[in-house]
Amino acid sequence: MLAGARIDVDEKKKNPFDFVLWKSSKEGEPWWDSPWGRGRPGWHIECSVMSQRFLGDTFDIHGGGEDLIFPHHENEIAQSEGATGKPFANYWIHNGFIKVDSEKMSKSLGNTLTIKEILTAYHPEVVRFFILQSHYKSYIDFSDASIAEARVGMGRLYATLKNIKDALDKKADFSDTSEKDLSREDGEVFKKVSTLPDRFKEAMDDDFNTAMAMGYIFDTVRIVNGYISKNSAPTRESLFVLNEARERIREVGKVLGLFLEDPDEYFEKDKEREAGKSGLDMEEVERLIDERKKARESKNWSRADELRDLLAARGIVLKDTPTSTTWKVE
Repeated sequence: MLAGARIDVDEKKKNPFDFVLWKSSKEGEPWWDSPWGRGRPGWHIECSVMSQRFLGDTFDIHGGGEDLIFPHHENEIAQSEGATGKPFANYWIHNGFIKVDSEKMSKSLGNTLTIKEILTAYHPEVVRFFILQSHYKSYIDFSDASIAEARVGMGRLYATLKNIKDALDKKADFSDTSEKDLSREDGEVFKKVSTLPDRFKEAMDDDFNTAMAMGYIFDTVRIVNGYISKNSAPTRESLFVLNEARERIREVGKVLGLFLEDPDEYFEKDKEREAGKSGLDMEEVERLIDERKKARESKNWSRADELRDLLAARGIVLKDTPTSTTWKVE
């Protein structure tokens, strides 16, 4: 706020705190006629005009980087409220900077990343998950290691949804089941998972605390995983609880743009993306897995182990179930 500290004081200004609404044209710049001569809108006025055009005189949330608080957003408020006499925005959300490998992302450093570039390498929900793990005011340090950790975390959440799906696919009928039919243990788990939306809302009401909200989702997933392991032979009561868990996880996930895909489709896309990044031939991988399956069926355990090791050397981790073998790229 010290005159001349940020930029030189312009002698044309009556007060150093004044800012430009209309700039006189310079050679080679676009211009429009006005009562004050040829010129163009100042930097700040364009944002007020666009928001008023599409959102009205007053709107709910205004976002932006923390570096825009002064002078840009303060000037937006001054000119908008001066023109309309109404509040400009009800809430302001100023996010921390994004760093790339611990350096601020900027054009001058040549380390900028576009969303289009990122999405060729990572699933959109992994990117969302990575961002949501931090409070919006916090700095985010984007690196291959950090996004890889986010992929693992997203995989754990989708794995739980897949386990629920597999259990529900066993087709035990729970349509006539209600909370009053549950045992004490089933009822306790039901209560914990059914209150997830309330806890989620509490976190989001606390200054959009997505980090806390994600923590509540992981708490619920941990409870569900333990519950599934104790109920390997599903009953109609346990399936009723698992269905409630799936619906509540999806309910809060939809707000954040997460869990929008079928779990099997998510993992299939993840495999294809990771295989492409690693230069793996999907057909070759499937051929080796099929060969291993036949070796296991013929009890040729040494060949089956050899093929598992061969796939592991390529970064492929196998998971055998009584009915099939699934794989993923580590």
